[in-house]
Amino acid sequence: MKLTFKPLTEKTWRDFENLFGERGACGGCWCMSWRLKSSEFERQKGLGNKKAMRLLVKNNEQIGIIAFMGKQPIGWCAVAPREKFVRLDNSRVLKRVDNEPVWSITCFFIIKEFRRKGISTELLNAVISFCKKKKVKILEGYPTVPYNKNIPAAFAWTGIPTSFEKAGFEEVERRSKSRPIMRYHL
Repeated sequence: MKLTFKPLTEKTWRDFENLFGERGACGGCWCMSWRLKSSEFERQKGLGNKKAMRLLVKNNEQIGIIAFMGKQPIGWCAVAPREKFVRLDNSRVLKRVDNEPVWSITCFFIIKEFRRKGISTELLNAVISFCKKKKVKILEGYPTVPYNKNIPAAFAWTGIPTSFEKAGFEEVERRSKSRPIMRYHL
């Protein structure tokens, strides 16, 4: 069955909730980790993060893309203008490369039975198509270099470099051996 992709909106909120489940994907995150200061994220972990994400959706913020297999939501990729992700600019390793306006890809979540099947690359291709329509010029990702082939899912939530490479991204900066900054020019 072919994958389809839809942005997170009021219409797809229930799909997002079903995909993320009771735990909010991982430990009550609800894909708010990069959007909040660390202390704020920890304080509202779980239901507070879910409510914060719901408010963003209600305010029509650009948040990300959901992958569907038929009607079942199976994957997620967060993408928005870099300035929406507070923690990126506070990161020594992931600070800005230059002053170009970029949209950032900060998170993937794929349900267990669909992992290691190339879904993240397909999500990246869908994000590229979506961003072309939005007239985005540069997409940026921050994958984690796996330290072995059995990297725990919790460590791969920002993606891995090979998925980005397959989608046409190129490394532009590396300030840490495990965290390249990769770009795609639209």
